This record gives sequence, structure tokens and C-alpha cells, in this order.
Amino acid sequence: MSHFETVLSAEPFFHGKVFTAEKRKIKLEDGSLADREIILHGGGVAIVALDEEDRLLMVRQYRSGVGQELLELPAGKLEPGEDPETCGRRELEEECGLTTDRMTPFTVLYPTPAYCSEKIHIFKAGRLLPGRAHLDEGEFLSVERVPFREALSLALEGKIEDAKTLVGVLREAALRSKGALLTPEET
Repeated sequence: MSHFETVLSAEPFFHGKVFTAEKRKIKLEDGSLADREIILHGGGVAIVALDEEDRLLMVRQYRSGVGQELLELPAGKLEPGEDPETCGRRELEEECGLTTDRMTPFTVLYPTPAYCSEKIHIFKAGRLLPGRAHLDEGEFLSVERVPFREALSLALEGKIEDAKTLVGVLREAALRSKGALLTPEET
């Protein structure tokens, strides 16, 4: 059975630089009515970038929403109408001072689908090449190259709390594990 809600009306009550919030009147699948408050967000991109020594590029920055510093994948928000791959390439260079010879779609996630439309596209960067870092005004972060095994340990120990980073690290580990489990005939 397919589940659904029908939006009967939507009234914006906040317009900001990053998101818009609206109140919605909806009709549930059983015909009853309900109210929802939804954050409309343009989405973002994160990049799983590993160097030639199997170190994961990560950024450490303070996040106001949780009131603490987090260790994360390089990431950024999509500009209106921007292609996710273009955004990923831009953010990799802006934050880490690197470019890549290819960006491969890795996965997509909705971090808080109960009340937010944000969709994060995660890409895997190919060979890393020198670029030029140029942080946005008011953006402060440090770049760290974390051995992948250490990043995986941090994720498994609960020391990485950022959802997009957990998904990226755990997916990379799962794909590596799957590859190790394949027989020669399956590869």
C-alpha cells in the first residue's frame, strides 16, 4: 500500500537566506486534516575525497545549530538552479584547495525528512589535483586528512555526529567490504 498526504494549502511564514518555512494544511490518506510546519531548503552536496595515501579529506568547523565543532566531509549548499556536481567541485576547491579529475554520484540522503525538504547529494571524488582554497566570507574551518581506517573507527565509536559524514564514511566502508567479499567470478 502506498502512503500519501495531500497539501491543501501552504502559507510561508519565514523567508531567510538559507531556507523558507511554511505552514501547511494537509489531508491525510484516511481523509482527516492535519497541520504541518515544513522547512523548504535548496539542498546541498558533500564529497568523499580520498588522497593517494587513503586519507579522507575532512573539515573541522563550528556549527551554530548544535553549538559545537564537528568533523565533517567537505560540503556546501546548492545555489538556486546549480547542478550538484558543479557545487561539489566548487566546494572541494573552496574548502580544501583541491580539484578532481572526476566526480561520481555516491548516494543521496534526506537528513530530516519529517519536516525539512533538504536533499544532500554525496559524490566520490576521483584523483585529487591542486587547486586554490578560497573560503566564503565568515567561513572558518580547518582541513584534516584522516586515515580512512581512523575515520571509520570514529564513525563506529559515535565520535562523528554529522549525518552526511556518517553516511559517506559508512557507505565507503560497506562498498570496500562488499568488494572484499566478492569472488573472482563476481568482479
